[in-house]
Amino acid sequence: MFVSVQEIAKKWGISERRVRLLCSEGRIPGAYHEGRRWRIPADAIKPTDARYKSAESLLAQIDRKKAELDAKRPLTSGELAQLNEEFAVEFTYNSTAIEGNTLTLRETEFVLQGLTVDRKPLKDHLEVVGHKEAFDYVCDLVKQNKPLTENVIKQIHYLVLADKKEDRGVYRRIPVRIMGAYHQPVPPYLIKPKMEQLLRDFGTSQEHIVTKLARFHAEFEGIHPFIDGNGRTGRLLVNLELMKAGYPPIDIKYTDRVAYYDAFDAFFEHHNISPMEDLFAGYINARLDSYLQMLKDE
Repeated sequence: MFVSVQEIAKKWGISERRVRLLCSEGRIPGAYHEGRRWRIPADAIKPTDARYKSAESLLAQIDRKKAELDAKRPLTSGELAQLNEEFAVEFTYNSTAIEGNTLTLRETEFVLQGLTVDRKPLKDHLEVVGHKEAFDYVCDLVKQNKPLTENVIKQIHYLVLADKKEDRGVYRRIPVRIMGAYHQPVPPYLIKPKMEQLLRDFGTSQEHIVTKLARFHAEFEGIHPFIDGNGRTGRLLVNLELMKAGYPPIDIKYTDRVAYYDAFDAFFEHHNISPMEDLFAGYINARLDSYLQMLKDE
């Protein structure tokens, strides 16, 4: 007896995209193509998730590299400036591009230098300026080791949403739907209690910082507390907590947006945090390598 990709995905608790990939890699014995569809033996055994094993190993690498970075502290102001100089521009470009901003990386840099780009919307200019100001604010919060609170989140959002003054720093008051997403945000009356619970859970979590932040980010975006700017605000919050914990900030690339969206679907549809954890771990590991190499060269 053979079943569909959809049935196996539900049975195994993974995304349909992941099942198709396993089929194409030949990791499900007996699976075959019938027209444009995969047919899979009903009694097929779920393959060992190599990604999860690599994530465990990657967390160990991250811990080792973090300890190596800690041994080089305290960093000078010049070292910190060098480490964050290029990052701020690229982070602003990618985080706004994920949300539909049309400025290129080079144009983003121009705008942050105070220039105007012809034939590009004013909204796009305001978005990148607002995001950079929000990141600068996050860096100040890190220096002060400010705890994560609803007020801090609203202040960051206030800076992010530079183009929508009436909606800045306030929870949305109307229901919203995200087209094409498996999960739909909570109704307005649940936003505040859900945010309070999210912050309590985050504060008491004993998970590894990577897993902890991956879960926080997915749940924050699931609440979708603001009418706009949730993605940019959420990614800034991740970096706020990473930097407070002594890790370098991460920059989720526009080119990785499909994997990023799939990670949300895996969490909301199958309660599987591993794809988001893997994504975060890969970025953190690469940033630690970059930090350590720059300090070595210096």
